[in-house]
Amino acid sequence: MAVLRLFASVRVAADTGKVDVPGLTVGEVLAAADEKFGDAFASVAATCRVWLNGEAATATDAVGADDEVALLPPVSGG
Repeated sequence: MAVLRLFASVRVAADTGKVDVPGLTVGEVLAAADEKFGDAFASVAATCRVWLNGEAATATDAVGADDEVALLPPVSGG
């Protein structure tokens, strides 16, 4: 189980900023979150950058009990 941290629009879609999610890889954690929070969340999450313990992550990166996966939606500014 990993901690999933959510920010901005993906946080709103899940109605939480932090949740424990099962999975042995980043991809499994994200799939479990999609299943838990539904299609609206999955749609927003698909546009996000994924980080594992503060580093850019891929779906195949291994996740342990003390790891934190973060989803950061794209932002715009001006």
